[in-house]
Amino acid sequence: MEPGPWSGANTLLCRVWTAVSKALFAEFLATGLYVFFGVGSVLRWPSALPSVLQVAITFNLATATAVQVTWKTSGAHANPAVTLAFLVASHISLPRAVAYIAAQLAGATVGAALLYGVTPGDVRGTLGINVVQNSTSTGQAVAVELVLTLQLVLCVFASTDSRHTLGSPAAMIGTSVALGHLIGIYFTGCSMNPARSFGPAVIIGKFTVHWIFWVGPLTGAVLASLIYNFILFPDTKTLAQRLAILMGTTEVEKVTEVEVEPEKKDSQSSSGDTEVSV
Repeated sequence: MEPGPWSGANTLLCRVWTAVSKALFAEFLATGLYVFFGVGSVLRWPSALPSVLQVAITFNLATATAVQVTWKTSGAHANPAVTLAFLVASHISLPRAVAYIAAQLAGATVGAALLYGVTPGDVRGTLGINVVQNSTSTGQAVAVELVLTLQLVLCVFASTDSRHTLGSPAAMIGTSVALGHLIGIYFTGCSMNPARSFGPAVIIGKFTVHWIFWVGPLTGAVLASLIYNFILFPDTKTLAQRLAILMGTTEVEKVTEVEVEPEKKDSQSSSGDTEVSV
């Protein structure tokens, strides 16, 4: 007896659910690891207070590890700002973006809770929550977070762009995170990632000026996405294709295939002596 249409539909739904659940778990895991190791590096142990260089290197390594582990599964966003940037660039649908951000916030909270649970009470302090440092004003703090996240998101796009990616995304994105911390620690403790700020704030229950670490990074991410995808390296997606991707009615890979196929046909018919690779 031949399988009916319902059998095929169920198989497709199972495959979609498996892929989505793996991606969401990857985002949960990546963000949890990032928060546990990164925030763990800023804890003030009496025997060895953390240096700026130590914190920057730890966040670098935590980022590189998270990206390397989950890049092929979910894209290794591990950051609501990065997810928003990919949404603006039509690289991800709105439903998937919302699910990613929920998984990232959950992962950050679990990572912070685990760190809180294994850290002695006299060392926990405020669990490395992001606050405005020294005499920095709230406006300056937002501007700094905007610039720090802008350079990070630009690096993420450049490191993962299949059109000209040559190096390791994990290494390059980790370097960008370290760069941000070398400067940002003096202003805001350096967030660049709303989930990184959210997790410890939930566990400690302190949300003073927490809005800064959403407004600054998200604004910087949107600007970076517009700069990279519409000025530096614009693609050829039509408005209809962008809307289809946004609503989740088509996949990014299918749109890319449609864009590349005509180029292949043109190159084959133009000259038999010239080999063109796309």
